[in-house]
Amino acid sequence: MSPVHPFVRQDVAFPSGGSRCAGWLYLPAGVVSPPVVVLGHGLGATREMRLDAFAERFAQAGIAALAFTYRHFGDSGGRPRQLLSIKRQLVDWDSALAWVKARRDLDGTRVAVWGSSFGGGHAITVASRHPELRAAVAQCPFTDGLASALALGPTASLRMTPVLARDLAARVRGRAPAMVPIAASPGSPALMNASDALPGYEALQPAGTTFRNEVAARVIPTIAAYRPGRAAKKIAFPILFCVSNTDSVTPPAQTLRYARTAPRGEIKRYDAGHFDFYTGDTFETLARDQTEFLTRQLAPVPAPSTP
Repeated sequence: MSPVHPFVRQDVAFPSGGSRCAGWLYLPAGVVSPPVVVLGHGLGATREMRLDAFAERFAQAGIAALAFTYRHFGDSGGRPRQLLSIKRQLVDWDSALAWVKARRDLDGTRVAVWGSSFGGGHAITVASRHPELRAAVAQCPFTDGLASALALGPTASLRMTPVLARDLAARVRGRAPAMVPIAASPGSPALMNASDALPGYEALQPAGTTFRNEVAARVIPTIAAYRPGRAAKKIAFPILFCVSNTDSVTPPAQTLRYARTAPRGEIKRYDAGHFDFYTGDTFETLARDQTEFLTRQLAPVPAPSTP
């Protein structure tokens, strides 16, 4: 059995897009120049919502971990608040990678990315753009905006049209954004309204969380057009797809089609819902599978033998 390392957690921040992202850096004790994995969350979620649980498991296995919150959310910088910009979030990922690679106490040649839900889609996109990485994990990943919109249902989608129009007008006039809920009860206008969406988000919020259940409505058309799964075929290094067989938010059939195009993709499937991945027995299984994968892929490359 591999040793379980104690670890320390540091409050950190790194610059991104003229502002800053707040994060937690987990450093395994007694490991010199450890590899590192960067963790990013899903729609409007902050790192307090169980990213720490995964990061702790990786640190215990001797892998440093940076869990960060996107700009415009939580305790990170950025104005206006609650602005979900796919372009800006991808810049945050790039900034996080640059920051960990520049640290002298980490091995910048052994870096992986880990994303969950919407962040899982980002992890696919980022992995396709950074061939120098060693590995990636995409957990219950958002892979196709059209498929997710169809899962939401046309009626709920149409009911968000007025608030989208108000927010686009507010943007032109320089006013505060008009907000739409991230998660709501079935039939209600929101980015997610599956039966498990609202209770799922609520279950992930610890006391004192910085999470707010709303985002600027202007993101709606960009989410529908975002199809990060298409980039899976461009990822030359190993990527692990952890797929929910009963996912109500990111339809598994489309995710599996994309995952099978990754040249070195590994797929693990779980009989658990989208929001079950973060807690209980399902979390324990996922953390074990992901730790094994990352330990294997981030191991030091043996030096070539001399004749």
